[in-house]
Amino acid sequence: MENTLQGISEQCVECKICVKQCAFLKKYGTPKKIADTCKPDDQISLTLAFECSLCSLCTAVCPEKIDPRQMFLEMRRCAVASGKADLAKQKQLLNFEKRGTSTRYSFYGLPAGCDTVLFPGCALAGSRPQRLLQLFEHLQEFLPNLGIVLDCCTKPSHDLGRSTHFHAMFSEMEHYLVDHGIKTVLVACPSCFAVFNKYGKRLTTRTVYDILSREYWQPESQLFSAPVTIQDSCVARFETDMQNAVRKLIRSRGILYEEMKHQGPKTLCCGEGGGAHFVAPELAGNWAQMRKLEAGGKQIITYCAGCAHFLARIGPTAHLLDLFFDPATTLSGRAKTSRAPFTYLNRLLLKWKFKRKAEYTFSRERPHVADELMK
Repeated sequence: MENTLQGISEQCVECKICVKQCAFLKKYGTPKKIADTCKPDDQISLTLAFECSLCSLCTAVCPEKIDPRQMFLEMRRCAVASGKADLAKQKQLLNFEKRGTSTRYSFYGLPAGCDTVLFPGCALAGSRPQRLLQLFEHLQEFLPNLGIVLDCCTKPSHDLGRSTHFHAMFSEMEHYLVDHGIKTVLVACPSCFAVFNKYGKRLTTRTVYDILSREYWQPESQLFSAPVTIQDSCVARFETDMQNAVRKLIRSRGILYEEMKHQGPKTLCCGEGGGAHFVAPELAGNWAQMRKLEAGGKQIITYCAGCAHFLARIGPTAHLLDLFFDPATTLSGRAKTSRAPFTYLNRLLLKWKFKRKAEYTFSRERPHVADELMK
C-alpha cells in the first residue's frame, strides 16, 4: 500500500476536479492530502476509506489519469488485514453475501452439453424472480443447453477489503465451473460482470444485454410515452459495450430516452457503492439526490438491481428487464418488485423452480466447506 500512497502523492496535482464532484473528497480533501496523511498503522486514517463509494468517478475525471479508487480499496484491505477494520456496521451486507453463497440459497444446474451458464446475481433473483425466469427461457430458445448458477460473486467482501475470503470463495466457484466444462458466463449484474471479467480469467464473461442486443431481438414500433432516462452503474462506467447494448435494447423496444448530464464514463453512483451508506449515509445519499435533480422527474431505467432499489427512493425507477419484457406496465410505473425480507423467499422459490425445471447432468448446492475456505 505504501507504493500506492506514494504514487498518488507524487502524481496528484490537486486540481480539485474530483473534489468538486464528490462529497467524500469535499469532506476529506484531495487524493494527495489523503495519501500524505494516511498512516498504515493508524486506524482512523485507514478506515475513512470505508466512507468512499469506490465509484471511480474521481478516476474518470482525473486529468493526470491516476486512480484514487484503487488507493481507497487498498486502504480498506490494509485495515482488514491489520485487524483495524470494524465491519459491524456492514453486517447486513456481509449477511446478504453469506446467504448468497450458502447451501440453502445456492444452486448450480448444468444440463448435458452445457458450456454456458446464466449467473443472474443476488439482487435480481430476489427482487425480480419472474423476470429472471423469463430471461432464462428466452435465452434457452437460442442456447438450449444453457445452465443456471444461483450464487454470489462475493463482491461485497472484495470491496470491503476481505481479500482472503473473496479470493478463496471466487476461486472455488471458478474451479467448479471450469472443471465441469463451462466456458462462458452470462451475467445480468454489472458487479458480477466486473468480478468475473477481472478474476475469472479462464472464463469468457458476457452480459445478457450484449447477447440480447446483438443476436436475439428484433426492433419494435415506437411506444408513445414520455422519454425515460438511463442510470449507468458506476461499476460499469468504463464498459462502453455494455452501455451501448443497453441503449440499443431500449431503442429496440420503441422507447425514447434522454441522457442525464452525468452518464457513461462520468455516471454517478446511486449511493449503494462500496457499502458506504452503512457508515456514511449522508455522503452516500448525496449521490441519489444529485441523480434526482438530473433525472428531472423522468423515469429512470437501470440495468443494475442495486441501482433500481436505491433510486426508487427518489423517483420512478425500473430495471431494464422490466422494460424489456413488459414495457407498457413498466412505463406506467406498475412493474412489480419485491423488497426484503420477501426477496429471500423469492430466491428460495426460484431455486426450487430451477431444480425442477430440467434434468441436469451436474448439479450442486454450494458446499459448507466453501464457507470455511477463508479461515
